[in-house]
Amino acid sequence: MNITHTPEWQALLAHQQRLEQQHLRELFAADSDRFAHFSVELDGLLVDYSKQRIDQPTLDSLMSLARLSKVEGWRDRMFAGEKINISEDRAVLHTALRHTDFTPFPNEAEDVMPKVRAVRKQMRDIVERVRSGLWRGFKGDAIQTIVNIGIGGSDLGPKLATRALSAYQHPGLDFYYVSNLDSAHLAPLLEKLDPRTTLFIVASKTFTTQETSINAQTARTWLMAAAMEEWAVSKHFIAVTSSPGKAHEFGIPDANILEIWDWVGGRYSLWSAVGLSVALAIGMNGFERLLAGAETMDKHFCNAPLEKNLPVLLALISIWNTNFLGAETTAILPYNESIRHLPAFLQQLEMESNGKAVGRDGEALTCRANPIVWGEIGVNGQHAFFQLLHQGGWLIPCDFVVAASSDYPLPGHQAPLLANCLAQSAALAFGKTEAQAREELSQAGLSDANIARLLPHKVFAGNQPSTTILMPSLDPFQLGMLLALYEHKVFVQGVIWGINSFDQWGVELGKQLANRLLPAILGNQDYDSHLDTSTSGLIAYFRRHGHV
Repeated sequence: MNITHTPEWQALLAHQQRLEQQHLRELFAADSDRFAHFSVELDGLLVDYSKQRIDQPTLDSLMSLARLSKVEGWRDRMFAGEKINISEDRAVLHTALRHTDFTPFPNEAEDVMPKVRAVRKQMRDIVERVRSGLWRGFKGDAIQTIVNIGIGGSDLGPKLATRALSAYQHPGLDFYYVSNLDSAHLAPLLEKLDPRTTLFIVASKTFTTQETSINAQTARTWLMAAAMEEWAVSKHFIAVTSSPGKAHEFGIPDANILEIWDWVGGRYSLWSAVGLSVALAIGMNGFERLLAGAETMDKHFCNAPLEKNLPVLLALISIWNTNFLGAETTAILPYNESIRHLPAFLQQLEMESNGKAVGRDGEALTCRANPIVWGEIGVNGQHAFFQLLHQGGWLIPCDFVVAASSDYPLPGHQAPLLANCLAQSAALAFGKTEAQAREELSQAGLSDANIARLLPHKVFAGNQPSTTILMPSLDPFQLGMLLALYEHKVFVQGVIWGINSFDQWGVELGKQLANRLLPAILGNQDYDSHLDTSTSGLIAYFRRHGHV
């Protein structure tokens, strides 16, 4: 189906032309209850989208687009375990990982829960042993440091959650995440760690990912230099993988291998044993609260009507901003320091899922899909790029994310933080008119000449759309809801754009080329004739100046 040729799409184009003439100031003036009409709260998580450039007829037309795209049907197919990842012939069942009821999932005939529960039990055993000090290293010392070695979803999700929930962290454990192949990431860490008290988690579905494999092997060599005995690997390495044979070759015993399955995509794997580092940080009960929060959002996504369905609303608003208002980027602006990794997490979730120009049917899309996702801690951004948001002339929708209560309460900090967050979303929406700016300058006692000189610099166009997501506190349950909200938002967008959100073939090309270039970088002259002149020239530079 060419969705851009449908009456529903054309109706939205008409709404865009009409709303283009209206400012958010006018939309709020026309509806004194706009906040109530355009916000939804679920178990304390409040999503306010009243500052988006929409009105009720626009939202109604967006809902028609969702129904035309059969969003509800695709959602039900995903939760039923159908192989909706068509290019890889796989089911998409990351939601099973946070299914906490003692019932079959996705159904009685294809119940994956016995395996999921078995791994959860294995996780609990490891977590309790490490956190209690019963897990001992090769010299009999208790573990004090956890190093997660992974990349992509095996790094971003656990790193985000561990940092976000650091207020709940075990006081006797330190956590580090290593992903970069650059030795500058791992080497300084190893210099300060004690091999007797360090536990490595190697998270790799295939156990062959280049970056993870090289970092894990270097960590193993470092351990062996201190332990001198192969059996020490069993005391200091855990694997999370779907390839237990390769983990065995590495020296990791069965008891230390936690399974992951092909129906779990990497960027959706936080809820699996990939989240072991999170469970070690906050305890298994805390990790299960994280799962419970995500499951609450799953149930909401399945049961709430589309008009009040948070993932559907966020997805439709993003499509409106991208395909009808012409936004090319989206800014993620967390105001809590503890969720500073949220923008990076969402970059992978959104752009790896929907960064495509070809639909499920193999045909080129007739509209642009996912915008570029970027962001930074909000208070830092205010002193960096917010100038462009306010006066740069670009349309950049923003998501403001903040918790009402601080996870690290210090007197005098939280109220100004919230004031800044709310002030920025209001300033972006409403701006400052020329008349308002003139009045301010006049009240400041400036002369007419100075007012005329400064006036153009004091006007703010406003009309920048934003959504504000508020949590009562940054706890495991609320974080679980937040991350599942964005997961399902991405899924809904993919359905409407006609994209398979669960493959990532674009990731593979660079890996293939890197494998071809490595022999040339190492000095194999036979490869030079197959390279373009730019790559050959760059490799020649590396050979002259590098130490490989």
